[in-house]
Amino acid sequence: MSTFFARSLLRERSSVLAHRSVVSNRRTLMTLKDVKYTAHAEARGQGRNGQVKSDDDCGLELRLAMPKSLGGKGDGQNPEQLLAMGYAACFLSALQMVSGQMGRKEAAMNAVIRTQVHIGQPKEMEGFGLRVDIQVEGIQDDELIQAAHKLCPYSRMMKNGAEILVTKT
Repeated sequence: MSTFFARSLLRERSSVLAHRSVVSNRRTLMTLKDVKYTAHAEARGQGRNGQVKSDDDCGLELRLAMPKSLGGKGDGQNPEQLLAMGYAACFLSALQMVSGQMGRKEAAMNAVIRTQVHIGQPKEMEGFGLRVDIQVEGIQDDELIQAAHKLCPYSRMMKNGAEILVTKT
């Protein structure tokens, strides 16, 4: 075998191995084939010290404020609170749905979901990142909790990613 051929073969093999490494580290991406509902929101002002509103159904309008722990006054809501509330409600719905599907509807009737959304600097990259903690109260059945976690769209988005389209108008 010629030296040139051996080097080419090694380069090709290294390239294939590098490619396999990249592919194996990829996350799947959750995409939608059928949209059932679309929420609309608008943010104005100074971002975390601005305003957000949604005109859907009953509508919601909030004044945002940077939390005290991030150097703000803490005199308004913040995006992490909104995410924590949405995640808790969604997880509870998923828990109730799977308990009904599994013939154990009564198991989730008195369940309470508590969520904490933490913002901070990730170990792996620059900037800010999130971590979510979920506590399930009133249910001891791990099978129901794991089934809810697999079904909940928020959990699925956090695990699999979500399609995000950024455009300008």
